[in-house]
Amino acid sequence: VQLVESGGGSVQPGESLRLSCRASGLSFDDYGCGWFRQVPGKEREAVSYLERADGGTYYATADWRRRFDISVNHAKDTVYLRLDNVQPGDTGVYFCAAVWGLYESNWWNANGYRYWGQGTQVTVGQ
Repeated sequence: VQLVESGGGSVQPGESLRLSCRASGLSFDDYGCGWFRQVPGKEREAVSYLERADGGTYYATADWRRRFDISVNHAKDTVYLRLDNVQPGDTGVYFCAAVWGLYESNWWNANGYRYWGQGTQVTVGQ
């Protein structure tokens, strides 16, 4: 199993990015997908979660719910996280992770995810 993130980069405040998490060896029909962010000196924090098989979507904050959008393309085995109107506080390394079955009650807990990607850097305003 492998998860590969892409789509990060350096952008200016107010711009948009679409992060991708392409899976090989698993299906997002069976696995939920979470996006996490890590900044230097801080713990990895949950950003968003997509239930398996096109289930519900979750966001860690109201601000991210307003500006981010998580979605899936099953044909490509890829989950996306679109970031709109990015702000300097969105800077960090974004990781995707996969968890088998239903995990919506505890989706923010990184310990439950079995598979992780290598991360993609998002830098806003630098």
